[in-house]
Amino acid sequence: MSALRFGYGTNGFANHRLDDALGLLADLGYDGVALTLDHAHLDPFAPGAAAEADRVRRRLEQLGLGVVVETGARYLLDPWRKHEPTLVSDQPGPRVDFLRAAARIAADLGAECVSFWSGVAPADLGAADGWQRMLDGVAAVLADTPVRFALEPEPGHFVQHLEQALRLWTDLGSPAALGITLDVGHCVAVEPSSAAQCIREAGELLFNVQLDDMRPGVHEHLEFGNGQLDLPGTLEALVEIGYTGLAAVELPRHSHAAPDVARRSLAALRAADWLADAGRAVRADPTRIRTLFSVVGRKAGRSPLDVTGLVHGTVDDHARVRLLASMEPGDLAAEVADLYHHGDGAERRAVLRGLHLLPEEAVPTGLALVEDGLRANDLGLLAAALGPFAAAHLDPRSWRHGVLKCLFTGVPVAAVTGLADRVDGELIRMVIDYADERRAAGRPVPTDVDLILREADAT
Repeated sequence: MSALRFGYGTNGFANHRLDDALGLLADLGYDGVALTLDHAHLDPFAPGAAAEADRVRRRLEQLGLGVVVETGARYLLDPWRKHEPTLVSDQPGPRVDFLRAAARIAADLGAECVSFWSGVAPADLGAADGWQRMLDGVAAVLADTPVRFALEPEPGHFVQHLEQALRLWTDLGSPAALGITLDVGHCVAVEPSSAAQCIREAGELLFNVQLDDMRPGVHEHLEFGNGQLDLPGTLEALVEIGYTGLAAVELPRHSHAAPDVARRSLAALRAADWLADAGRAVRADPTRIRTLFSVVGRKAGRSPLDVTGLVHGTVDDHARVRLLASMEPGDLAAEVADLYHHGDGAERRAVLRGLHLLPEEAVPTGLALVEDGLRANDLGLLAAALGPFAAAHLDPRSWRHGVLKCLFTGVPVAAVTGLADRVDGELIRMVIDYADERRAAGRPVPTDVDLILREADAT
């Protein structure tokens, strides 16, 4: 496993006392916490805030938790307006004062950095004026600061892209106390590059990382696996740049189920971290695939990705295919037959799902494995055998019989890659005959028959 340090944001524990949240996260096995200063969690404006910070520091040390300070509390400064005022507001003074207070709290805690964002620009604010407000506000915050600050690009805010945050750092004269907070979900939602590419672009300026899943164009923090984040690739990029800070889960709308969400999140992170590490091992020594391939299910999980796991496969299917993709084509060609013939059903299924990675000279080997899968009584093997490789290389007769076997056995034809492109008159004849035989015998006709016929009509 890598040396990455995983944390969890206290804004995802809004219904817990801070001490309870810290203890729970330590018990789960987290390495740190992203502490959002708020009314209920170390209010920097409350009487005795410095003494409370000292007490929390001792609690963190007792639990062995690292800490970063987050400043995204919704109504801490204004009970009427969420997140207001900001650095780009007409009167940003209270925000500057808050960030300075956060720096003092962070210093008392021994925090690794203070994370902040620009805020949403007023509707009448021009780009040039907004940029100047950011320059002035950040410069004021950084003056004589005792800690590092990390600017987070936030969707919908004045600074919403990594490129803008990096440009601000340059325009401020490249201050050593200023770096970047990167929410990897935001990269999925609004950045032109992947989260892994953004991490590499931020490089040594990356002071703080927030972890969550998202979908393109939608700023909604999701649990891992519910969006389009490549989590193993993201963690691998963090290892690649030598990142040593906290990488903390950011799920601010999941407080209603915080303990369970935190438990699931850490399991997903550990599985992804293991997979990224396994990929590095296979790239360094392709023969490691022989031992790593068999333990993927135990390390990464086995959950189906659809109701039956036949259409989209399972978590371990995709993890194993990722390991296959880590290999050079020639090395994959040398190993793939042994991985299939020496593997159990799950390993064979994954090999079949990864055959499209084979180089052209290994197509005969791939075809032999597909034919074996089509002969099997294992429905998972049948579904996997009719994937992208079969769509591209399997002869028409064998492919048609594979589709018909899906109808016989109940494998959804949605599992068949390229059905719309390869359906032909002979397959239609076979399907119609099959349906007629079923009706004549008084037996129900699978609904997938109609799906195949509709694909034929569409072409």
